[in-house]
Amino acid sequence: MKLKLVSKGAQSEVQVSDETFAREYNESLVHQVVVAYMNAGRAGTKRQKSRAEVSGGGKKPWGQKGTGQARAGSIRSPIWVGGGKAFAARPRDYSQKVNRKMYRAALQVMLSELARQERLSVVNGLELEAPKTKLLVSQLKDLGVGDDVLVLVEAHDEKLDLASRNLPYVNVLPVSAVDPVSLARHKNVVATVGAVRLLEERLA
Repeated sequence: MKLKLVSKGAQSEVQVSDETFAREYNESLVHQVVVAYMNAGRAGTKRQKSRAEVSGGGKKPWGQKGTGQARAGSIRSPIWVGGGKAFAARPRDYSQKVNRKMYRAALQVMLSELARQERLSVVNGLELEAPKTKLLVSQLKDLGVGDDVLVLVEAHDEKLDLASRNLPYVNVLPVSAVDPVSLARHKNVVATVGAVRLLEERLA
């Protein structure tokens, strides 16, 4: 298939792989991979003490009968202040297994849907004379992609990174760092021709 190559004053097309940019949309696959990716980022380090782990409470506070008070066997009972938790939280692993083939397929499906909805723009390159936010804003405005954009480049570009830091809805990523959440989060995606070729190679 072909994608529009957007540049100042002219429009042309670039030939891309059908396998990467023309796949049928699979909502359940995208949902599974996005959820798994987000779960993998959860710390899961919450930890609480049960009544067996709280210090103290070895002696029965008072006799079973004759005091007029409720029966109590330990000052570390969950219903006492300072007692242990009845169902204490434990560290857990939230990660879900997603094999490599599913992960690649999900990225292909998402890129294909972006292309189908005309939310994917391909450009020859994004080069800034200086790491200035206004220069990047001007280039994005010329491309007509709005202010909620994911910019995909071949490799880390310090000028683009610095220029995009003050733009809350603009994110610049090298192809090696592309993930399903970033693709789903932004309204539009701008990719250089070099980034498109790397995506085809990586997802083949």
